[in-house]
Amino acid sequence: MQNPIILFSLPRSGSTLLQRILSVDSNISTVAEPWVLLPHVYALRQEGVIAEYSHSWSSQALADVLGRLPRGKQDYLECLAEAMTALYEKLSDEGARYFLDKTPRYALIADDVISMFADGKFIFLWRNPLAVVSSMIETWGDGKWNIYIYKVDLFDGLERLIDVYRANSESTLALQYETLLQSPEQELGRVMHYLGMEPAPGMLDVLPETRLSGIMGDPIGVDEYRSVSTRPMEKWKSTINNPLRRRWCRRYLQWIGRERLAVMGYDLDELLEEMDATRTDWLSLFGDIPRFAWGVFYCLFDAQIIRQKLAGLSDWKRVKRYS
Repeated sequence: MQNPIILFSLPRSGSTLLQRILSVDSNISTVAEPWVLLPHVYALRQEGVIAEYSHSWSSQALADVLGRLPRGKQDYLECLAEAMTALYEKLSDEGARYFLDKTPRYALIADDVISMFADGKFIFLWRNPLAVVSSMIETWGDGKWNIYIYKVDLFDGLERLIDVYRANSESTLALQYETLLQSPEQELGRVMHYLGMEPAPGMLDVLPETRLSGIMGDPIGVDEYRSVSTRPMEKWKSTINNPLRRRWCRRYLQWIGRERLAVMGYDLDELLEEMDATRTDWLSLFGDIPRFAWGVFYCLFDAQIIRQKLAGLSDWKRVKRYS
C-alpha cells in the first residue's frame, strides 16, 4: 500500500523545486499536481462550490449519510483515504514506498487531509509572503498587478495552513524555502530523516534532468533554475516597487501578524524594513491604479463566475429552451 507524502504550501512557494528533488529517489513517485482530494473533501462543505447538479443539495444529502455512519465524517474520510491510496498506488512506479501529492490548494483542506491519512507524512513549506506575492505577479501577471485573483490562497489558504500546522507541529515537518536554497543538503537530510530514509546519491546533482509529468505546476522555475540557487530570494524586491504595491503588502503583512509570521519563521519588522528599502518604480504605479480598481470589482462580484455565465449566453437556443 502506498503511503502518501502531502506537501502543503501556498502557490509560488518553492514546492515544485522540493518535489523535483524528492522525485529523484526511486522510493518516491509523484506527478505534477493531482488536485484529486479537493472535490471529495469539498463535497462535505455547504459553501465554496457552484455546480449544475446543485452542490448545496448534494452536501445536505451527504450530511444525512454521514449521520448514519458510526463515526460520521471520520468514516467518510477514512473510506476516501482508501480510495485515494489505491489511486496513488496506480500512479506510482513499481516498488515505490511513497507517493508525493503536491497541490497548493490543499491548503484549504489541510485539516481534513491530515485526518484522512493516518500513516501519511506531511511537509509544510513556508516562503517569505512578499516573495510569494511577487512571484504571483511575475509568473501569472507578466509583472502586472493581479493579486486579487489569488486572494483565496493568500488569505484563506495561509490562515488555514498556519492553524493546521500549529495543531500538528509535533507530527509534521516544516521547512523554509529560503533555508532550502541556502543549505540544500542539510534541509534535504531533514526531509529524508522525517521520511525514514537516507538521501539518495546525487539527488541535488541531477535536478536539470528531472521533469514532472502532468499539465499543472511551475511553468517557469523548472527551466529557469537548473540547480538549487539563492537568486530567487531577492527577486521580489524588484516587483514590490511602487507605493501602491508597498501599501498593499504592508497591510497584508500586518494582517498575517507578528505571531503567525513567527510560526512561519519570519520577523514582521525585518520584512517591513526590507520592503521599505526597495527602489520605487513610478511607471508601474500608473498601470496598477486601474488594476487595483478592477480588483475591488472582481472580489465584490465574483467576476470569474460572471465571465463564465456570459460565455454561456452564446448558446442562446439552450437559454431560450429553459426560459
